[in-house]
Amino acid sequence: MDQQKNPNQNSTLLGGNEFIRVLIALAFVLVSGFYASTIGISVSNVSILAVASAIGAYMALNIGANDVANNVGPAVGAKALSMTGAILIAAVFEAAGAIIAGGHVVGTIKKGIINPNAIAEAETFIWVMMAALLAGAIWLNLATYLGAPVSTTHSIVGGVLGAGIAAGGWDIANWNQMIAIAASWVISPVLGGLIAAGFLIYIKRNVTYKGDMLEAAKKTVPLLVSLMVWAFSTYLILKGLKKLWSLDIVSAGLIGFAIALTTYFVVRPIVEKAAASLSNTKDDVNNLFTIPLIVSAALLSFAHGANDVANAIGPLAAITDALTTGAVSSKAAIPLWVMLVGAIGIAIGLALFGPKLIRTVGSEITELDKTRAYCVAMAAAITVIIASQLGLPVSSTHIAVGGVFGVGFLREYLKVSYDKKLAAIISHSEDAGHDGQQTQAFVERFKQADVEEKRAILRELKQEQASSPISSRERKGLKKATKKELVKRSALLRIAAAWVITVPASGILSAAIFYMLLGYSLS
Repeated sequence: MDQQKNPNQNSTLLGGNEFIRVLIALAFVLVSGFYASTIGISVSNVSILAVASAIGAYMALNIGANDVANNVGPAVGAKALSMTGAILIAAVFEAAGAIIAGGHVVGTIKKGIINPNAIAEAETFIWVMMAALLAGAIWLNLATYLGAPVSTTHSIVGGVLGAGIAAGGWDIANWNQMIAIAASWVISPVLGGLIAAGFLIYIKRNVTYKGDMLEAAKKTVPLLVSLMVWAFSTYLILKGLKKLWSLDIVSAGLIGFAIALTTYFVVRPIVEKAAASLSNTKDDVNNLFTIPLIVSAALLSFAHGANDVANAIGPLAAITDALTTGAVSSKAAIPLWVMLVGAIGIAIGLALFGPKLIRTVGSEITELDKTRAYCVAMAAAITVIIASQLGLPVSSTHIAVGGVFGVGFLREYLKVSYDKKLAAIISHSEDAGHDGQQTQAFVERFKQADVEEKRAILRELKQEQASSPISSRERKGLKKATKKELVKRSALLRIAAAWVITVPASGILSAAIFYMLLGYSLS
């Protein structure tokens, strides 16, 4: 029955048949391994290089399937982008970010969580990196299957930590860094949620709560678009382009401000012209955010590709370096073929398996419209800027999903508050002896009023409450109002649980894989 109602529910850009998608993914993994074995570079063991390349390709596929959803999910959920359009935009910009701005050198030990000097032998280091890469990929694969958007950075961090401890003991770990990463499980979603909710309150008070929403939108939307341009310009300079062009926060912010100021004078007449053909409804005002959402999805994907491709190809580059030099280095050069494995793998993984998590982020947590999706995008950019300057190891996944929860819980709070006020108004109107028509007229007056008029009505109601106790009917209405839930609690629990266990789960799995690899090498 559900299949008939939603025939495209499980479809993807490259076909809806699960078996075909798995075959395409497997073919990419095998081709990546085969290519590495025939590339002709001088390494101590070609077979290990081929296996490492295949595992790196598997990791890239899973990053595309899981992590990229955070960049485009809100835009899809708000219907600013179709699923196919989102996948195409994300695939192109993720690959472009990885290839253009992914950098030429990567740290062999992600986030400095273990001391590489404690692993003297190159062979042991290779097994550590390979175990970490495979464990991180398997955990991401499982999380995607369960419909939980998790941090790929935390997945690979857990993998490196687990294999590192297995190789060098507990003292090898940088536990202060791990405490900071654990703190980010709370910091990232809370910051993202608060910032997203703050923007939504601003939009409601300055646009959607106004009597003349279009006139308010003409003034406010150009400012919001310019603010988005400033945030994303600064974000892109600091994060997406940092390996090509390194600037401090002040310089990046000034350049972003200049771009935003120019944007304001360009966008303002466009918004005024667009508003002239729209009606004074919330849906039409929402449509003014369509283009900004599409642009934000592209820029977030570019920055993500430039930064997070290292999660796929960093350990692979480290293994290649160790096989080439026979030593353990703190930094490793990234060959072009390694970068291509990461970039193409992310794009293919997104096209094959991305829609499931895109739907989770975009529509299964809470209902998103274009203004709410805009708030989530702004939270993602601004939170990363703030956190990077404070040295907080936040997760872009946690920020984006936290932003979605933030706007959802704010909507829920406002809805409950509104329904409480409406129930009280109806109750007092009836207690005052008004008939049904008078009560309905009073309710409509409240619904159509702007913020200041609503406050005046509530002040009037409050004065009457002093001499009119709350009736049983009003209490019943208020109790019913408090039961409304606009955020799916099951999604909240599932995602939160996945976040908490990501590092330990990938760490334990990585340690087990390391011991298996070590046993194989000694046999």
